[in-house]
Amino acid sequence: MMMMEGLKNKKKEESFHVIHKVPAGDSPYVRAKHLQSRQCPQAIKSFRHLCSKQAQDSLDNLLIDLYKKCGQIDQQIQLLKQKLRAIYLGEAFNGKTTKTARSHGKKFQVSIQQETARILGNLGWAYMQQNNYDAAEVVYRKAQLVEPDANKACNLGLCLMKMGRFDDARCVLGDVVNRRYSDLSLDESNKTVARAEEMMKEIEELRMKDEVSSVEEIMERLDVMNEWTPFRSRRLPIFEEITPFRDQMAC
Repeated sequence: MMMMEGLKNKKKEESFHVIHKVPAGDSPYVRAKHLQSRQCPQAIKSFRHLCSKQAQDSLDNLLIDLYKKCGQIDQQIQLLKQKLRAIYLGEAFNGKTTKTARSHGKKFQVSIQQETARILGNLGWAYMQQNNYDAAEVVYRKAQLVEPDANKACNLGLCLMKMGRFDDARCVLGDVVNRRYSDLSLDESNKTVARAEEMMKEIEELRMKDEVSSVEEIMERLDVMNEWTPFRSRRLPIFEEITPFRDQMAC
């Protein structure tokens, strides 16, 4: 047990090291980075009222990213819900139907529909981190209705696997394996399909383990029944009724 906890703590430290690009360990510098990452959201919220209305959406995205890195899932979920509400009320994109976004130095247009699906996908993943798989499933399915997406389909499949609904997961992942989504480039599609195929293999392994466990459980119950069931004669009931009279006649 202690070994497992040690491995979890080590993994957590390694993930922080990767995210924040700092030396691993417990040095003052690393501790300062921990503190800095947790103080950043408060700092942003303290001065955001000084920023223009057009900058608020970018600040929200920055806060969501920081909450995710800091493990502040509740705050992340709350802000994602606020963004969805803003879209519902027509307040997103400053009243426009599209906005200009940047990724890897390139500009591109994002529609309200695409933004809604993206936020729903992030919300679903946040619920997954809380092991709230029921809520995650609902959100992922809404996202797929808004704009079908191969990556979110894989995440939905993972969510269903966590709930033990292997047949449903296979159905969702099957669409990815059969390349029924056209939202990805060829290279991205190959990676996503490979991920879906790996998950389907895992489903079969989990299913086999469940079947073995079920058989073992049945055998254990039979052993208990055999151990505690009182001895009964194998003769037919009619002979059991005749026996007392036969004994009386013998006397």
